[in-house]
Amino acid sequence: MNTHDNDDELLVLVDENDVEIGVLDKTSVHKTGVLHRAFSVFIFNSMGFLMLQRRALQKYHSPGLWSNTCCSHPRKGEDIKSAGTRRIAEEMGLKCPLNFAFSFTYRAELENGLIEHEFDHVYFGFTDKIPKPNPDEVMDWKLISMRELQKDILAHPDNYTEWLKICLAKVVEHLDEK
Repeated sequence: MNTHDNDDELLVLVDENDVEIGVLDKTSVHKTGVLHRAFSVFIFNSMGFLMLQRRALQKYHSPGLWSNTCCSHPRKGEDIKSAGTRRIAEEMGLKCPLNFAFSFTYRAELENGLIEHEFDHVYFGFTDKIPKPNPDEVMDWKLISMRELQKDILAHPDNYTEWLKICLAKVVEHLDEK
């Protein structure tokens, strides 16, 4: 079992202002739906295409679904941007600078009664490098235009993670402001 899907991994619990209030194991967090700190990374290439990953089938939730380039949780005491850089390397075999875009809070009920309730910090990165995904984390990847992604999510919503569907409108809005 890889470290990331370790049920004993401790997640940072936060209040609605992202102030740390404790830690709890990952399984308990996702069973109870308690608010916790997370990050989502969106990597674009020089043509503006977004790199998506398809989650490995052995993932404990949302297996086989398409999602943003990388998402995870910082460790206790770990800087969020550093955690994003670490996880992009671990999941996608990529190194590229990340830039903070925005934060938001969401709650989504997943399969098997699990709940994602995250204070999510969103980062953007840009690279034309080809990823070398970790097969324990990622079963496939692709580049897609934002317009095509939006159309495909509308046509086939069950192929995508809940957090990508929730976050995408905010990503597009942020990109349009730039």
